[in-house]
Amino acid sequence: MTSALVIGASGGIGAAVATELETRGASVTRVSRSVDGLDVTDGASVASVMSTLSGPYDLVFVAVGALTPAGQPPEKSIKDMSVDAMAAAFAVNAAGPMMVLKHALPLIAKDRRAVIAVLSARVGSIGDNAIGGWHSYRASKAGLNQLVHGAAIEMKRTHKQAIAVCLHPGTVETPFTAKYAGRHKTTPAPEAAAHLLNVIDGLTGEHSGGFYDYAGKEIPW
Repeated sequence: MTSALVIGASGGIGAAVATELETRGASVTRVSRSVDGLDVTDGASVASVMSTLSGPYDLVFVAVGALTPAGQPPEKSIKDMSVDAMAAAFAVNAAGPMMVLKHALPLIAKDRRAVIAVLSARVGSIGDNAIGGWHSYRASKAGLNQLVHGAAIEMKRTHKQAIAVCLHPGTVETPFTAKYAGRHKTTPAPEAAAHLLNVIDGLTGEHSGGFYDYAGKEIPW
């Protein structure tokens, strides 16, 4: 790919993906809240920032999300849930990336293969959930998966060669995961970025609308 847009480029994974893309020879446009004022929970902010960009891009990588956007720890039980925490999770993890996708669609190439890749998480898989907990985060990522799946279907009508996917990066060593990784094996962000880009490089039209991990293995909904 020759031209890429990375949304959330100041975060651990976003920054690593942008750097890895540049290492591979791509021209990268980096956008983030800290540098560009992009607030994905504010539709006007997304529209304003995205309107300053010009494509066409061969890749749009969306690396925005939050485990605890309301400042509360992930719920370990139903009794810990609140409307505010659920609403905040959906705003950042589901609605936010979808608003970015809405404005990114006119920026991707129409005459060749183009990919919109959105960071999701394995915990958003309903079929893979055997322990419960983390209810708002899980549900917001499951909602994101549904939104991207639906968008992939619609994209085919206007962008015949476009691919939209959700990707699980594994447990990456970032401030985002530092408190909650526990005994889970973590992967340095540059290594995770390389794995994700390798998966993206191998995507075809048949993969569009799917949910895959860092090794390219499909994750159940």
